[in-house]
Amino acid sequence: MGCSPEVSGQALLNIILFMNKMNLLLTSLCCLITGISFGQYQYPFQNPDLPVEDRIDNLLSLMTLDEKVTCLGTDPGVPRLGVKGTRHVEGLHGLAMGGPSNWGRRNPAPTTIFPQAIGLAESWDRDVLKKVAAIEGYEVRYMFQSPEYRRGGLVVRAPNADLGRDPRWGRTEECYGEDAWYNAQLVVSFVKGLQGDDPHYWQTASLMKHFLANSNENGRDSTSSDFSTRLWREYYSYPFYKGVTIGGSQAYMAAYNRYNGIPCTVHPMLKEITVDEWGQNGIICTDGGAYRQLVSSHKYFPDLNLAAAACVKAGINQFLDNYREGVNGALANGYLQEADIDTVLRGIYRVMIKLGQLDPPEMVPYSAIGITDTIEPWLTKAHQEAALEVTKKTIVLLKNETRLLPLKADELRSVAVIGPLADSVLLDWYSGTPPYRVTPLEGIRKRAGEDIRVAYTPDNRFNRAVETAASTDVAIVVVGNHPTGNDDWALCPVPSDGKEGVDRKTIMLEQEELVKRVYEANPNTIVVLVSSFPFAINWSKENIPAIVHMTHCSQETGNALAEVLFGDYNPAGRLVQTWPASINQLPPMMDYDITRGRTYMYMKEEPLFEFGYGLSYTTFQYSDFRLSDQVLNSEGEITAFVDVTNTGHMTGDEVVQLYIRHVNSEVTRPNIELKGFERVKVMPGETKTVSIPLKAAGMAYWDEAKHGFVVEEDKIEVMVGSSSRNIKYKKTIEVKRTGD
Repeated sequence: MGCSPEVSGQALLNIILFMNKMNLLLTSLCCLITGISFGQYQYPFQNPDLPVEDRIDNLLSLMTLDEKVTCLGTDPGVPRLGVKGTRHVEGLHGLAMGGPSNWGRRNPAPTTIFPQAIGLAESWDRDVLKKVAAIEGYEVRYMFQSPEYRRGGLVVRAPNADLGRDPRWGRTEECYGEDAWYNAQLVVSFVKGLQGDDPHYWQTASLMKHFLANSNENGRDSTSSDFSTRLWREYYSYPFYKGVTIGGSQAYMAAYNRYNGIPCTVHPMLKEITVDEWGQNGIICTDGGAYRQLVSSHKYFPDLNLAAAACVKAGINQFLDNYREGVNGALANGYLQEADIDTVLRGIYRVMIKLGQLDPPEMVPYSAIGITDTIEPWLTKAHQEAALEVTKKTIVLLKNETRLLPLKADELRSVAVIGPLADSVLLDWYSGTPPYRVTPLEGIRKRAGEDIRVAYTPDNRFNRAVETAASTDVAIVVVGNHPTGNDDWALCPVPSDGKEGVDRKTIMLEQEELVKRVYEANPNTIVVLVSSFPFAINWSKENIPAIVHMTHCSQETGNALAEVLFGDYNPAGRLVQTWPASINQLPPMMDYDITRGRTYMYMKEEPLFEFGYGLSYTTFQYSDFRLSDQVLNSEGEITAFVDVTNTGHMTGDEVVQLYIRHVNSEVTRPNIELKGFERVKVMPGETKTVSIPLKAAGMAYWDEAKHGFVVEEDKIEVMVGSSSRNIKYKKTIEVKRTGD
């Protein structure tokens, strides 16, 4: 049936007018319902009941282009619209609002400070990492919300998910060791501790760093970390992958270096893998100054406008740099469109919504922190006791050949405490300032009491050290590195020191000469090595009767050490990095292909101390190793069981470690690789059955042709032991693919 153009045009106009009226009516109705249910909101983005993406749509539609560019910094606040953003803070082992780097800027404040990250890893305890992160996250909220402080931010740059593939790396102290699977376990725990257990909101946002393969400091602004796709998937990216997919982190920092020739700041892997495959949909930021280094150091772009455009198109949405001129230049030249800015800003506001920054405070379970507290959290007994307990769990007993340890207080008349680190608690670049510090000397004096004379020699004057050692029953020598090099940025006068910006030149301990002189004067010498990384202390291992290792920074360093030395606490820390006997055992620093002999997985030489190594004051016997099945389905898991008996006279923790080896794999596999662990406390004479799950998915390799992880049919040797080189039992199982 036909109609005239005049009639159809009028009808169309009537329909449009009717629809406009209906839209206005519906909009008014929605506003009325919203006002009744949640109170009146000026803008839809403020309404917590709306879908997240709709809220972000509305917010972006209200922002000017200049406001959007401003929000590409670390503060995505929009004052005109009442949007309060939140900046970043550092927090590898406690909130950093002070310390050598003066993270508190003009208003430093104390916070609870734990051992360095690699020390936390030496606890071999997931709960320790989660507890530390939860305490830190609470203090971050307190600092941000307390009327007394109101500073910092809720985005925490932690954990460092990089891998310690080489002990010469200056930032070894920041990571969790050399094993990707183990690293991932702790990354997940730390992320969950920071972000909290609430199903809707985060306590803080965990921003992992540095993506990817950033484990050389010298030349990091221009060097390329080169290795295969398999190593990318199975090793270097694995902790980040689990941090996103299991831990729930939705933020990370891109690294300075290149990967296979392309700077990480603009690498396609940011969007193509972390966003599109893993589901990372939050913050991706540059490292400090990395944007400008694309031009100045990498020389990858001819100007800053093109560099800025490439960053945004790669997925970068926060610049730790002076970026505005470059982004505005990219917009003016057509290299970027406003839509490109909108796309990346969405991730920032997803994080802000998870932090409750756009919601009414009464809806956010963490909003009362800092408001209702009656005492600053770092002054509470709970946080101080946690610092002590955690520090004790990180201490590693490296040698105790003559049973010199634990010290018997009732048989001692005098103790010498000697060495440059004996009366100090040194802080690293990413440390905050603790509310107090207990040095080794203070802790030992307190524990020794009035009946034991404690003599102290503070420095490397050998004559004085020898005299002091010779006049006492036991000599305790406290040595190690200086975590900041005791000098300005990029300067480490001592060759074995390292830090951010400086890799170590040697792994020999210069202070070992002091150890030798003290030992000559007193054979009852104990070495306390306080260090951020491994040392090749060959002479000490051969000659000194007792050696203890711990890391820097903990406010409870002295008390924890004293409790271990005097036997009030039985040490159970384990190493998370291979300690080479010589620098000659290490491949070239820039060789990122670990299959050529790097880490415990591929190393052929005998190390000084192996991955997973650590002693106890008691002894443990393993027995009845068994598996729940002899066949492992490619989509399933089995459980390994072993009985552990404390055959000594002290209660102690044993760290039971589960390793595997592929027998007939079609691809290159590690000689041995960790796939499970459990730290368990056992009383004298007690036997505990330890169970450790073994998942087939954890044994997959990356198949480039299939672009995915593949669990192959193979025989797998399953091993249980107390370290990577102290295997107690082995059993062989078969892996069968499902559906074959």
